[in-house]
Amino acid sequence: MSLLAVAGVTKRFGGVVANRDVTFEIRPGELVGVIGPNGAGKSTLFDLITGFERPDAGTVRLDGRDVTRLRPDEISRLGVARTFQKLRPFPGMTTLENVMIGAFQKTSDVGAAREAARAALAAVGLADRADAHAGGLSTGQRKRLELARALATGPRLLLLDEVTGGVDQATVPGLVRLVRDLHATGLALVVIEHNMRVIMDIAQRVVALQLGEVIADAPPAEIVRDPRVIDVYLGEAWRA
Repeated sequence: MSLLAVAGVTKRFGGVVANRDVTFEIRPGELVGVIGPNGAGKSTLFDLITGFERPDAGTVRLDGRDVTRLRPDEISRLGVARTFQKLRPFPGMTTLENVMIGAFQKTSDVGAAREAARAALAAVGLADRADAHAGGLSTGQRKRLELARALATGPRLLLLDEVTGGVDQATVPGLVRLVRDLHATGLALVVIEHNMRVIMDIAQRVVALQLGEVIADAPPAEIVRDPRVIDVYLGEAWRA
């Protein structure tokens, strides 16, 4: 049984088709990578799944329930959380306060929200930065903060938009280990990632997009041998 089912999803912005007839499923506890060149429709797909945009056609189902027309907060309360490619913490607030915002999706009790936020910060390795202002965090720490805020909502499905993007190479292995650790708890993850070494390392399955369409959906070892994926994304250097 699928946890998430995206069926025939199409989204247009004027004359531009961002997603066209996108169909795939995510099973409970699965870790799926999403790849494709810039402009392939990856982040728009996340917007459609989480209610920030509504498709012109197609459906999004969670546990069989149609959530296509629900608001982002409604979808979040059903157990879907995401991070964003552009990091936008509240810089004047502490990391703990930033994460409590996510926790308030599930509770109105300040004490319970604080407890959930501390647990989320510990899970991402930021427990010792709970009282630091978010504006003073490094890019890698802000990535972890974004993850903690999403985790504080209590998700069953977590969508990560370029979790290693924009960080130095020394920071990447720690973020990869964190993604693995989160997956080991049974959480289902969908990860947009440009670093193919990261995708090969963590993903059980990879969905490849080009011009808004799914051109391949297969295990990583098959994806990197797919001629369509090589032609539009990996390039001849990868083939060689």
